[in-house]
Amino acid sequence: MKIDVRTVGPFQENCYLVVDEATNRAVLVDPGDEGARLVRMVRDSGATLEAIWLTHAHIDHIGGVAEVRRRYDVPVHLHPLDLPYYTTLSARAADMYGVDFEQPEGPHAELADGQVLSCGTLRFTVMHVPGHAPGLVSFNGHGVALSGDLLFAGSIGRTDLPLSNPFDMDASLARFGALPPETVVYPGHGGVTTLAEEQRSNPFLAGRARTVKR
Repeated sequence: MKIDVRTVGPFQENCYLVVDEATNRAVLVDPGDEGARLVRMVRDSGATLEAIWLTHAHIDHIGGVAEVRRRYDVPVHLHPLDLPYYTTLSARAADMYGVDFEQPEGPHAELADGQVLSCGTLRFTVMHVPGHAPGLVSFNGHGVALSGDLLFAGSIGRTDLPLSNPFDMDASLARFGALPPETVVYPGHGGVTTLAEEQRSNPFLAGRARTVKR
C-alpha cells in the first residue's frame, strides 16, 4: 500500500491518494480543493482511480470533488448524516468565507459504521466517529486510520460548528482510542501521527485508552 498526500486550499486540508500496489487500484480520500492538482496526482501515480471516499462533507473536504469527477467518473462515498453539508451548508460556508466552491453531484454511495470498503486487495473498515460533523467517519485498515477531522497531532477537530456535538466527540475519541496504539493516523489537517503518541501527549486523548471497555 502507498499513501500519497497533497495539502490543498486556504484551509490547508490533506487529501490522500491510497494505492493498492498489488493491483494498481486507488481511492481518493477528501479531495478538498485544487481539483486540477489532485487530478495530476492521480494521473502521475499511474493508478486506476476507483472511488472518492469522504470522511465528512465540510467545505474544505469536498471542494475539489466536482473537478476530480470531470476527469474520473467515479462514485462518491459519504455517510448520510453529512448530506446537509454536502448539499447545502458547504455552499453557504463558501459564501460566508468568500471562497470559490463548485457544488458537486452525488453522493452516490452511503457509508455505514462497520462497513468494509475495498480498493484492490486492500480492505478498510468504516468507523462512524461523529462530533466534529454528524457523519464523520474514519477509514481504518492495514495499520492506518484516515480519520478526517477527528484527531490531529496534539489536538482534535472543532465542535463549535453547525451540527457539531462535543458529547459525540468525547464518545468518538474514546472509541477511536481503543484502536491498536501503533495505528498510524492520517488526519485531515497537519502531520501524520500515531495513536500511541496522541495517547501519550494529546490532552484531548491522553488516558482514554485505559478507560475504554473493549
